[in-house]
Amino acid sequence: MSSTFRAIPSVDAVLGELRSNGSWPHALAVEAARTAIERAREAVKEGAEAPDVATISAEAEAILEELARPSLRRVVNATGVILQTNLGRAPLSERAMAAMAEAARDYTNLEFDVAEGSRGSRHEHVRDLLRRTTGADDGLAVNNNAAALLMALHVFARGREVIVSRGEAVEIGGRFRIPDVLRESGAELVEVGTTNRTYAEDYANAITDETAAILRVHRSNFQVTGFTARPELGDLAALAREHGVLLLDDLGSGCLIETGDYGVEHEPTVRESLDGGADLTLFSGDKLLGGPQCGLIVGQGERVATLRRHPLARALRVDKLTIAALNATLMAYVGGTEREEIPVWRMLALEREQLEPRARAWAEAGEGRVVESRSMIGGGAAPGAGRTTWCAALQGTQGGEGLARLLREADPPIVARVESGETLLDPRTVAESDDKHVTATIQALLRAQSSGGTHS
Repeated sequence: MSSTFRAIPSVDAVLGELRSNGSWPHALAVEAARTAIERAREAVKEGAEAPDVATISAEAEAILEELARPSLRRVVNATGVILQTNLGRAPLSERAMAAMAEAARDYTNLEFDVAEGSRGSRHEHVRDLLRRTTGADDGLAVNNNAAALLMALHVFARGREVIVSRGEAVEIGGRFRIPDVLRESGAELVEVGTTNRTYAEDYANAITDETAAILRVHRSNFQVTGFTARPELGDLAALAREHGVLLLDDLGSGCLIETGDYGVEHEPTVRESLDGGADLTLFSGDKLLGGPQCGLIVGQGERVATLRRHPLARALRVDKLTIAALNATLMAYVGGTEREEIPVWRMLALEREQLEPRARAWAEAGEGRVVESRSMIGGGAAPGAGRTTWCAALQGTQGGEGLARLLREADPPIVARVESGETLLDPRTVAESDDKHVTATIQALLRAQSSGGTHS
């Protein structure tokens, strides 16, 4: 056994072979060589023969390719979930990507007043467009909507009470819970009503001299149906004005247009929130807005100005790339071109008749079938809302889960969903430019299965 171990090539021998085959960063090459040698040792322990230097070097080269591959890379989203949180939510428009590239490539006037030749504020770059698109007095961008809520509560309700319906003291996702946010902000949670029914008088009865705000939270990723009750925002606004407390409306997804025009049920808009009497409305930039990850706070000018001056505004501020992408996204709404420009709305606008030929092409490539299904908005936006679609339903020899795993091994990976033992690929969330890649991957997997190869 010891002689077999001695026959395993050294790290230097493997490095020499790697250098002859290409140029790799030395530190990565050493790590790959040591990993390949350790695998060879484990195999020898199990009774295998010691591999030669060429075999171990080939193993090390495969490890190097994996080490050199960026951790964050693009995938093809064939799940049919438009705002797939795990896949990065909203893809950006071409205009937004171009704006980010320009801001990244060159110096910018991020915090410089060109006209005056003096220091400026990055917050000024988003104010005007937020006013135009929402009708608010003022607007502020921070790094995400959780930060927006935390900041508003910390600044305006620290050490005081905030009233929330029990049906809205929820976990939105990623263990982000409204009660935890209030606790971290320094505010005290006062729950009123019940899980399914809360009335305006429940809020009224809970208001004391210690009350700083009423917080309404949009149920952005779940539905409560049946025997339910919830006061209108206008009723809460009247109550808040009567008692001199703040009304905060956390919309979550933050829609700017009518979703009914796209065949899905109405989603509350930012303008409706402000018109309904919210002092501050909070929402995300990377959900139904279709822009970059950020949290947006719009509403009363004095309140927003107070937030902008607070030290947390610096801690939670957005960078120049986010500002560039956000402004480009908002300009599409100003120009009325969101349906054509912003991928979220372009995907939602697709009729299923447009999707059937693409689904059929994939189904034929994989000897599968075309099935009617449903594309979902997802991403903590418009719970339960979606549109009917056509999907390619495939059955690999390893079953639906096995085929889905093999699709994820493609480059770029193809992420599908599995239902009733079949792998479903929904063209609504796949760019047409990726259709050939999907077809070729399916055909390659089918050939491998037919030949009894590793994918069988």
